[in-house]
Amino acid sequence: MDNRITFDGRTLLPAIGQGTWYMGEDALCRREEVAALQAGLDCGLTLIDTAEMYAEGGAEEVVGEALRGRRDDAFLVSKVYPWNAGEVDAVEACERSLRRLDTDRLDLYLLHWRGNVPLEETIRAMQTLQQQGKILRWGVSNFDVDDLQELLSEPGGEECATNQVLYHLASRGIEFDLLPECQLRHMPVMAYCPLAQAGRLRQALFSDTTLVEIAQQKGISVAQLLLAWVIRKEGVIAIPKASSLTHVKENAAALHISLSDEELARINNAFPPPQSKMPLDVV
Repeated sequence: MDNRITFDGRTLLPAIGQGTWYMGEDALCRREEVAALQAGLDCGLTLIDTAEMYAEGGAEEVVGEALRGRRDDAFLVSKVYPWNAGEVDAVEACERSLRRLDTDRLDLYLLHWRGNVPLEETIRAMQTLQQQGKILRWGVSNFDVDDLQELLSEPGGEECATNQVLYHLASRGIEFDLLPECQLRHMPVMAYCPLAQAGRLRQALFSDTTLVEIAQQKGISVAQLLLAWVIRKEGVIAIPKASSLTHVKENAAALHISLSDEELARINNAFPPPQSKMPLDVV
């Protein structure tokens, strides 16, 4: 079973990466967070996703420490605030991120969500950063179909390498139109919060009778089942946060889990796919 995703037609990545949202917020957790990211790399989870927003740069510092001496082992992704996405501001924001990450380049730089800066200006900023060698690729996050189509209609917009959006079993809206659009364009989708955000929704997923039953029958955890479900679709890469060694190993093992048609049918029955256009979920 080869669960790998192709970026820009040549870069192969595992369909599960590592998210860092909420990392860097507590100094007491730093050693464990660094160790978890390093363990993830050892397990083959080479994509690490972060953002200047996460702990206001604190997560980037954690990632920088984790990658010390092994930067080339990782496919490094960070994101820029929308108000920093202007032609000059984006370059300065990227340079700040690079300093925190202790690296000279990002493999992928994303506009975190759409703001008031015109898309054509953000595209020019991304192109400038590429020309300077500070980023190798760029993309977007939290773009619905209309936003994505508008972006792609701009000069240079077709260079967009990915769209990172919320996607998990209890939030399937992208399956109706956004995911097919991205698949048609061979644009990978990065699924953040693939296990759902902490709270009632996550509790409902992890305690759902159907999911618990299937997981037990397969000898896996519900978390692994949910990850395997997310990456069952072509061109989807899941980026769960894992701040413990146990969770990292569990996530990596999910790469090798396949779901039968019968299991998928049972899951669809419990969590039906969308039958019409839905607003893009964002957290």
